[in-house]
Amino acid sequence: MSDSAAESVPVLIAGGSLVGLSASVFLGRLGVKHLLVERHAETSMHPRGRGNNIRTMELFRTAGVEPAIREAASALSGNDGVLQTERLSSDEQRWIIPRIDPDSSLSSITPSGWCLCSQNDLEPVLLKYARELGGDVRFGTELISYTQDDRGVHAELRNRETGESRAVHAEYLIAADGPRSPVRKSMDIGHSGPGTLFHNVSVTFRSKNLKNVVGDRRFVVCYITNPDGEGALLPVDNDEQWVFHVPWAYDRGETLDAFTDMRLTAHIRAAAGDPDIDVEITGKAPWHAANRVADSYGRDRVFLAGDSAHEMPPTGAFGSNTGIQDAHNLAWKITAVLRGWAGRPLLDTYQEERRSVALATTLRASQQAVEEQHPGYTAAASRNNDPADLLTVALCYRYASDAILGGDPDGDVVPRQFELGGAPGSRAPHLWVERDGKRMSTLDLYETSCTVLSGPAGKAWREAARAVAEELDVPLAAYLIGNTPECDLLPEPGVDWAQLHGTQDDGAVLVRPDGFVAWKSGNGDAGDPHKVLTDVLRKLLHRP
Repeated sequence: MSDSAAESVPVLIAGGSLVGLSASVFLGRLGVKHLLVERHAETSMHPRGRGNNIRTMELFRTAGVEPAIREAASALSGNDGVLQTERLSSDEQRWIIPRIDPDSSLSSITPSGWCLCSQNDLEPVLLKYARELGGDVRFGTELISYTQDDRGVHAELRNRETGESRAVHAEYLIAADGPRSPVRKSMDIGHSGPGTLFHNVSVTFRSKNLKNVVGDRRFVVCYITNPDGEGALLPVDNDEQWVFHVPWAYDRGETLDAFTDMRLTAHIRAAAGDPDIDVEITGKAPWHAANRVADSYGRDRVFLAGDSAHEMPPTGAFGSNTGIQDAHNLAWKITAVLRGWAGRPLLDTYQEERRSVALATTLRASQQAVEEQHPGYTAAASRNNDPADLLTVALCYRYASDAILGGDPDGDVVPRQFELGGAPGSRAPHLWVERDGKRMSTLDLYETSCTVLSGPAGKAWREAARAVAEELDVPLAAYLIGNTPECDLLPEPGVDWAQLHGTQDDGAVLVRPDGFVAWKSGNGDAGDPHKVLTDVLRKLLHRP
């Protein structure tokens, strides 16, 4: 079929799970038309992929979807920590992680907080918002084949119910099509990393009396060490719905058929320490924990995101979070190029930035599996002597690419200790401010444009930013932070915005649409603010 007869859309997304739907939400927020196709007929029915870390929730906050997610997650809002015990009825237990967030008061660091929302609850929320934002989301539709050239991506789609095929032309293709990604395979892109680590069968079940054994312990996950009931118990509603991950000897030839309802019921009862507890098996799904990262994140107009680009064990809840953050990084860059305010080379920085983060994160997730003694995983504790804590991994990772000016290309992707001081390449610091009488976070400013922050002593930066935005035809917001009448943002008492961002009172900070610091003054770039910002933006956005 010729391009003239094909449906045309700026962006095609293959895969409608958490990462694909998040990409749809982020593109929709930026006003980019797109088509998402998902081969399954509906969103996930299995409660998995539950932990949404602080950075992910910050992104959902900016996208306006955080309140709906927290409402969908209300049943588990009081659950926290990772517990280990021989059996649930035992008095002997150990909190491996007492709290996922080590400090219950994180308002000085973030406007959000982590959220326990199962995939089967989260996906419908994202789907609703994606469609409300104009996303064309089609379930029961799969990407059959595609080619790409200088004019774009030429794809063939098929409706799985009717068998009807249709051609689609897109400028770009985002492949969020899972760990066995047909798109990745079509590009013959390999993996790096140790590969598969262990295997489990995830069992959903109903039990009215298990809550009596659990008592008032509101954990995220409880690891059972009793060999007859070894596994991981996860509450779904703290009442009747539960999930149990049972180790699976897949490498020794054990089949999925071996996990009969009778066997699983006995296993769960042994885990509970009650041979008579009621158990009704409602579903089971195999899964394979792995540590691997794609050698390339795509080619030309095709990009990999989520599990198609990286796999990691569930410990630390990094898998889907890393994928959602892939989608966010890619969404603003594709938008910038489509709108013409950035050059095509900006898209090359997607791999530069996100692949290094995935390599560091998969390593930390595997280390966490060792620390938590995840059932089915028998690896020796071959780990760093002093790994970064989970909050540092989630919030403090850094980018080094051509879309960052003045960063440290030789520094650690994840620092050993928590640090958010406004360094180029890091997530911009959070600061509570008042704007037009409304309290908000500075992180709420970063979504649709680059942003220049300065103080009263650096008023020239705001004026220069406004002029440069018009001259370069680039969306560029500018704000003065301070207590004087000409300031746009009033900071909370006792906080020095310049010190928080690591600059001088008369300095400036440039933040990208994804909330990462792209540049700040003070690196030998003194001079006329207009010329400095012009040069910085041209380099950052790869403009001639």
